[in-house]
Amino acid sequence: MKTKALTLIFFLQLLFVTTFAQKNAGLGTLLNKNAEFIFPQTPEKISVVLKVKPIFTEDASEEQNAKWITKSGLALYGTLGNNRSINEIWFDIPDDKFLIISGLPYHLTLNQTTVQEALVKFKKNKVKKTMPEMYGALEGGTELEVKIGNRYVTLFFDRKNLLKSASILLGFIDPAAG
Repeated sequence: MKTKALTLIFFLQLLFVTTFAQKNAGLGTLLNKNAEFIFPQTPEKISVVLKVKPIFTEDASEEQNAKWITKSGLALYGTLGNNRSINEIWFDIPDDKFLIISGLPYHLTLNQTTVQEALVKFKKNKVKKTMPEMYGALEGGTELEVKIGNRYVTLFFDRKNLLKSASILLGFIDPAAG
């Protein structure tokens, strides 16, 4: 009886560790020494670092986009500008999976960094905190917007105050733009 109980406990611990293990985004040389994403990038350079081929798409305004889904489950999205360079990037994880992804720009961790931690991290910058109308996993969540250098960082948190998505852009997206 003790052997069955110990086996069950060991199995459950192993399941818990593998299910909720923190994974690294693997951004490596795409970040500088201050953990800031280095712009501009090319799809080829990002692919080499992530060891994943991009998926190229075109949006309704005929802009070319690249998307990478890493082995850790992290999705990166970038808009291709002049000379196929990427000057803006989005980081996201699927709503249906609980993944903890570390190693993001500014030492952020998806599904672990909280609103409060982000406010402390960016306290030297002017942070705009809003609770926009969002849907799905972000419903009831918080959005933080902060200008860092010539970039605008937007962080999206769920109702539990956990970071779910981040973007680094050349300007804020006006929600009224639709």
